[in-house]
Amino acid sequence: MVEMVREDIKPILSPKSIAVIGASRRSGAVGNRIVKNILESGFKGPIYPINPKADKIHGLKCYPSVLKVEGDVDLAVVAVPARIVPEVVEEAGVKGVKGLIVISAGFREIGEEGAKLEKEVLTLCRKYGMRMVGPNCLGVINTSVPMNTTFASSQPIPGSIAFLSQSGALCTAVIDWAPKEGLGFSVIVSLGNSADLNVVDFIEALKEDENTRVIACYIEGISEGDRFVKAVGEVSRKKPVVILKAGLTSMGIRAVSSHTGSMAGSAVAYSTVFKRMGVIQVDSVEDLFNYARAFASQPIPEGRGLAILTNAGGPGIVATDSCEKSGLRLAWLSQETIEKLRAILPEQASVINPVDVLGDASAERYKQALQILLDDPGVNSVIVILTPQAVTQPVETAKAILEVYRSNPKKPILAVFMGGKAVAEAVKILRDNGIPVYEFPEEAVKTVEGMVRYAEYLREPLEQEIPEFERDMDTVRRIIERARLEGRTVLLGPEARLVMKAYGLKVPESGFAQNIRQALAIANKIGYPVALKVVSPHILHKTDVGGIVLNIRSDYELEEAYDSIMRNVAALMPQARIYGVEVQEMVSRGKEVIIGMHRDMQFGPLIMFGLGGIYVNLIKDVSFRLAPIGRKEAYDMITETKAYTLLRGFRGEPPSDIDSVVDTLVRVSRLALDFKEIADLDINPLIVYEKGKNSLALDVKITLSFI
Repeated sequence: MVEMVREDIKPILSPKSIAVIGASRRSGAVGNRIVKNILESGFKGPIYPINPKADKIHGLKCYPSVLKVEGDVDLAVVAVPARIVPEVVEEAGVKGVKGLIVISAGFREIGEEGAKLEKEVLTLCRKYGMRMVGPNCLGVINTSVPMNTTFASSQPIPGSIAFLSQSGALCTAVIDWAPKEGLGFSVIVSLGNSADLNVVDFIEALKEDENTRVIACYIEGISEGDRFVKAVGEVSRKKPVVILKAGLTSMGIRAVSSHTGSMAGSAVAYSTVFKRMGVIQVDSVEDLFNYARAFASQPIPEGRGLAILTNAGGPGIVATDSCEKSGLRLAWLSQETIEKLRAILPEQASVINPVDVLGDASAERYKQALQILLDDPGVNSVIVILTPQAVTQPVETAKAILEVYRSNPKKPILAVFMGGKAVAEAVKILRDNGIPVYEFPEEAVKTVEGMVRYAEYLREPLEQEIPEFERDMDTVRRIIERARLEGRTVLLGPEARLVMKAYGLKVPESGFAQNIRQALAIANKIGYPVALKVVSPHILHKTDVGGIVLNIRSDYELEEAYDSIMRNVAALMPQARIYGVEVQEMVSRGKEVIIGMHRDMQFGPLIMFGLGGIYVNLIKDVSFRLAPIGRKEAYDMITETKAYTLLRGFRGEPPSDIDSVVDTLVRVSRLALDFKEIADLDINPLIVYEKGKNSLALDVKITLSFI
């Protein structure tokens, strides 16, 4: 293990000596298995079993207390009943132990009493300057030390995948399953309750670890959003981080009043943040290790061009379909490559990607075709598919693939060897020598797509340019303060539009009226036609309660509209406080989009863009980014939606002013960063006019939070 950035974690990942507090003579006991695993892992430092009722355990001298150990203790593994954990942790602190792994359960996970006990243990760790993994965890493994402090039933094989998990049960399953899959690990950390050290700490610690090529994580929650974003963003520039985030179903989404907030649930927040940080997000344990396997042994592809080499048409077609679904593209083979393939393949073979070498392909035919494909500059990666047929040579073909791979180390090669016993030996040969092997084509294609996404992230500039512009922050501050003093968490329509103007956005001409006489005066000043909208902090979606009347063309119609709005609101929302009405100019038609912001509790402002109007929640054609965003990121948000097709000009229509939409996104992003009191914001619709004619924030909703 090389020197780590995090020296405080070094005693846990790379200790010189280990004490097992709660070591047991009883076979099958947790404390017995931990001592056995440390011994069988090949740990070279002193091991001190702590048990006041035993003389020896697994041939090692026992001690009644860690305080009685003669030498220094770097790491103490605690496996005693929860009620006495504080006592032994105190002794460890007095002894000068630097790191703790608390295996014991019975803490925060069981309720209030357990939470108090966990807090007591953490306080002791702080008192003595110890760092702790757990409690309620499986333990820690580092195959390069080597060291296994878990109570798992087997030892993992060494490799270059680091696995960090908030589930101990998943760790035990993976440790048991991985050897038969040929998966090797550098580090395995069961995080447990993460009372002290958490997933971010270990991701940081593994940044410079030369034995780790990829970090795979199973997480259920993040407690330090800002720190997570910063740390993982830095690490993913050095090595891939693959994350399976559990708990993203609709049950976990908080109901909110804004369109943006209703769509910015837990799943959206995490996927948006992961995208910003270059994290490869997966949605299954299978994918987690499919990706990790490839990242651990293969180079990063330099482009999206994928070649498929197969001895069976069906699997080749399946792989081709998967490419199209995933956004990969089949590489266009050069004429020179096609001619070379024709020269070595039978006449019936397909030399157009996917390349079918036919069912009677020998290992030599595979070898020659693979080399030709790798020589083509347009090919960035290759998937080799083999199905066992009468004359197929699985083992010889595996050896041929390895020979080509070793002479072509800059392009990733993934294998799909379909079958069971017929290909088992060949699969083992490939996996033992660094070639990822998958059972089915879809898995391999999905993995290549993940590798390509990571490669494209690495090519993005490290720091995006965030535009600066003049803005009237004092006006916004006064508006928010007035709402706070009045006990309101929703800005009135006129206030929200003033906020938009303060940040340089164009809004319709309008005025606020507290009675019909004032409304008539404003309408005549603006000029008919006008729209009339109810102003109430309790009514966010005015259309739903009949709180809007459009295209009012005379004083008479205005009076009718005013009375209608007051009747509708009184009938449907009698509890709502009505401040008055807003009289607004009727604006010309354009393309309707929505721009919004939702402040996620963990990660901060999420900026949204999509098709606008009343159907936004139904269509949900939206994209999100984490603030701050620059102009390029704003433009990318637009292109990810169907709204882009409309804005650039659909079926002969003139293009819309996309630049003004980009500008609006950037300004909303800055507003969200400047004022943390803004919890949710919707501009719906933002009316976008023809290119060069700007856009208009027609209806704006802003919700505040003063927590």
